[in-house]
Order: sequence, then C-alpha cells, then structure tokens
Amino acid sequence: MRPGKGSLALGYAAACLIWGSTWLAIKVGLESIPPILGAGMRFGIAALIIAAIVRLRHIPVAMDSNAKRVYINVVLLTFTVPYAMVYWAQQFIPSSLSSILYSTYPFLVALFSHVRLPEEPLTAFKVSGISVGFVGVVLIFSSDLSFGAEGAFLAMLAVLASSSMQAFNLVTIRKYGREIHPLALNLVGMTFASVFLLTLGLIAEKASDIILDWRAVGSVLYLATFGTVVAFTTYFWLVKHMETVYISLIVFVNPVVATILGGIVLDEKLGPHTIAGAGLVLAGILVTNGNDIVKALLRREALSGSEPAQKDKSI
Repeated sequence: MRPGKGSLALGYAAACLIWGSTWLAIKVGLESIPPILGAGMRFGIAALIIAAIVRLRHIPVAMDSNAKRVYINVVLLTFTVPYAMVYWAQQFIPSSLSSILYSTYPFLVALFSHVRLPEEPLTAFKVSGISVGFVGVVLIFSSDLSFGAEGAFLAMLAVLASSSMQAFNLVTIRKYGREIHPLALNLVGMTFASVFLLTLGLIAEKASDIILDWRAVGSVLYLATFGTVVAFTTYFWLVKHMETVYISLIVFVNPVVATILGGIVLDEKLGPHTIAGAGLVLAGILVTNGNDIVKALLRREALSGSEPAQKDKSI
C-alpha cells in the first residue's frame, strides 16, 4: 500500500532533521577519531543493529540477480567510494565549499531521472526550484567560502564525483530496487562498506590516534543509530514512494539544519546571509513542488465548481 502524504512528510522531515544534525556529530567526533576510520566504525555498528532487526523481524534479503546488481551499486556508489572521496577531500578544502559542490546533487538527480525514468520528466518548476535552492546554499556559506590549499582542485573534483555517483545510484535504486526491503538494502550496503572503509582507514590513518572519550563514543553511536540506521532506512523507504528529485532536495535542507544547530549548540553566529539563504532554500523546495501544488489547486477548484451541479441534480 502507498503511504499517505502525512507519513511521507513525516519521514521526509525526519531525514532532513537527522542528517542535518550529523554534521554537528561528525564535527564533534573528528576531535577523537580519524575520519575514514570513524565512517567505517559508524557503518559497522549500524550494520550490526540492522542485522539484529532483520533477524528478529524475519525480513527477507533478496538474492536474485537484480537484487545483487542493486546491492553492488549501493555498496560502491552510495556508501564506500563517495564517503571515502568526501572525507579525503576535507583535508584540502573547507566544509563550506564541500557543501556547495555537493549541492549539485539535485541537479544531477533531475537530469538522470529525466533520462532514465520516463515518469519523472524535467519540468520548469523543478529547474527553477533547484536553482533557487542552490543559490540559498551558496548564500549560507558565502562568508566562509574559500578554495583551500594545494590539492584543492582534485579535492573539488572528488566531491563533484561523489555527488554524481550518489545521484546516479539514487535513480538506479528507484528504477530497479523498489521491491527490495529498505533494511535489506542497508544491511548489505553497510556491511561491505564498513569492511572497505575500515581497511582503507587502517592503511591511510593511524589507529593509535583514536581517543575513546565521550566525544568518540557519543558521536559514533549517534551517527550509527540515528544518522545511519534510522535516516538511511527512511531514505530508502522514501525512494520507493516519492519522485527522486524531491528526495534529493534533502541535500539543500541539511545545511540549514546544521547551521541552526551550530548556532544553538556551538554558539555559532547566524548572520543575515544565513537567514536569507535558509529562506531561499525553503522557497526553492516550494517552487520545485509547484507542479503538484498547481494540480492540487486546479483539482480543488474543479471539485468546488461541480458541487452546485451535483446539488441541482439531486433536487
């Protein structure tokens, strides 16, 4: 059964709020755990939690040829390679620039969807809304924007490549993975991703740099449970029931949530450019959904116009 609009809106809001808060959790955790090892630990713990849920609820893990193809894409193009590239890029460019570059994600999702999903064509509303939202993200980070040190160009390419991979795979999951349970997708994807990332982390980073204090434990546990298990399960559930472009706009909301939380928790100042940027992001999301809003208004007008006729007929 297709879930109601209220359930979809609640799931969408939850994904936005949780993923927006993960930036704060990652920032806190980086003080105690090297980045790639931290990502590997996050996915490893999340995989154990999901495995327990799958076992207790007897959730089937499909293993047909189509499911295996989707799993391979999820492992490589959603979790392992994109996360490794973004974490690597953070050494050379500031997070503000990374966020802006990664905000190309909705544009790429819209293009891939237009080509690969005939039922999700590119419309003027989508192009306009995504453009407005992108300007909002740039405005939010405008005061902190810089282009990093030596190696910044390759780092920027890495973030763009990461965005492209995840955009392509979102459409792939929408096209081929609708029958696969969201927890099954997460279980396979995170299990293999944790192995790859932990191996890469042990090679590229020093395990001796890990400090098991409250920051490390709290950050990893929050990222594993809420930032991974809850958020990604909700995300894959949304993929099955919403157009991919709408889902991709979560990327625009995340910086808004992260900035607000930074101001509340870390006492980071919220300037006028941040407030204006947040307004543009929300306006962009509204415009992107403009086609559906117009249809709903026309449908309501048609229904209200037919009411007198129905009453006259009954008389």
